[in-house]
Amino acid sequence: MKQTLKALIIEDEELARNLLKSYLKDHPSLELIGECENGFEGVQKINELKPDVVFLDIQMPKITGFEMLELLDHKPEIIFTTAYDQYAIKAFDYNAQDYLLKPFSKERLLKAIDKVQERIDKGERSTNRLEQLSTYAVEEYLDRIVVKDRHKINIIPVDQVRYIESLDDYVLIYTQDGRHMKQKTMKYFESNLNPRDFIRIHRSYIVHIEDMAEIQQYEKESYVVILKDKTKLKVSKTGYKRIKESLHF
Repeated sequence: MKQTLKALIIEDEELARNLLKSYLKDHPSLELIGECENGFEGVQKINELKPDVVFLDIQMPKITGFEMLELLDHKPEIIFTTAYDQYAIKAFDYNAQDYLLKPFSKERLLKAIDKVQERIDKGERSTNRLEQLSTYAVEEYLDRIVVKDRHKINIIPVDQVRYIESLDDYVLIYTQDGRHMKQKTMKYFESNLNPRDFIRIHRSYIVHIEDMAEIQQYEKESYVVILKDKTKLKVSKTGYKRIKESLHF
């Protein structure tokens, strides 16, 4: 017997939400439990209602669908519904459940639901793959970082980031206003921050170049970076080499 799927729609366009609802209304094993107009609302609803499957747009106001995925405690199956084809290759690289390019037919949508149904009926879940998927934002350098702090979502422009510190499976993001914790790797930020603006000086630190005040030697071949607020950060040998290459000295 097929398990009833609890479904949620996250889509900023009312016409698109209405079309999805009309396609889904007669599905025998799917219960639509809600709809959201933006990613902020989506995070709250997913963590609260714990749907089995989410129909998710990518380009939305406030935060994108990919940014929203980073903030979830509950990890549902994701079916992307979007007008933008440039994200498809990466989505499939990370085994997204499906990627529907607008305008799509009812038959195409039902086929996507069948794939989710089959996985769930077999007891399979895409939690780890969804975590992988959320590491991908867009094929450009980050211009902002989205962080959830209890019930609040902060959007931090990268030009406000002073430095980033590794903390096991998390990072601490330091700004002029304080610090924020995010479950991401240093490798993710090293790859996704513009190297003209940020440099990894140590396995534990990535620094905004503009926030560096001086580089000081304290032992033979040992250095520290001193930031504008007098914070001192260790520099590895590789980090020192990167600094020299970046600042051309």
